Amino acid sequence: MDLGIDGKVALVTAGSRGLGRATALALAGEGVRLMLSGRDPETLERARRTVVEAGGEAEVRAGDVTDPAEPARLVAAAVERFGGLDIVVANAGGPPPGRAIDQSDEALEAAINANLLTSVRLVREALPHMRVAGWGRICCITSYTVQQASPVLALSNTARVGLWGWLKTAAHDLASESSGITINMICPGPHATDRMKELDGAGVMGDPADFGSVAAFLCSAQAAFVNGAAVVVDGGATLAL
Repeated sequence: MDLGIDGKVALVTAGSRGLGRATALALAGEGVRLMLSGRDPETLERARRTVVEAGGEAEVRAGDVTDPAEPARLVAAAVERFGGLDIVVANAGGPPPGRAIDQSDEALEAAINANLLTSVRLVREALPHMRVAGWGRICCITSYTVQQASPVLALSNTARVGLWGWLKTAAHDLASESSGITINMICPGPHATDRMKELDGAGVMGDPADFGSVAAFLCSAQAAFVNGAAVVVDGGATLAL
């Protein structure tokens, strides 16, 4: 299937590894030009080379997306380099595991900043460019914990469900504008990434490349009527209805 996004420009945060990198590679395979962000310049450069070796086009910007000023800088860098911005894949590393009743104010605030507010800021900065173009796709990578809370991921549960509530409302706002812009959430379960190794993941895990293909579809011209959805990609791990 031709996803209809050849030549589009995408910003992918936390795009140097894991599911962000897998999504970037899937988009590059569809002819999307990429701006990748991440904290580690060396890891980012390796990701850029991988995209280029696969026939894609990518630039990188090292920085901490949880810095409130960084989303604006990232969007500006993408627009300056490529002349516009059509797709945003908002992604950030998950907070550490732990019980809900053990979390401090500081830990909760850090999780909400990283896994809720960074996405909101990215959307806010990208929307003016998408509105000018009359087209845009926003995809927030979160977790299947928005559907079924995990007892060991209290911080993730809290921040990501908050983002889900905001995103669902934002989707209605965009639809009412007839803007040509959609916003969706993709919710991974266990995949074979470094993050899962940090959480001592075991059992059946998904292939990050398969996840990337689903994310790329949500960013496509073909997904024009998918808006405000939370697409769970977990191999059936979630039991919640």
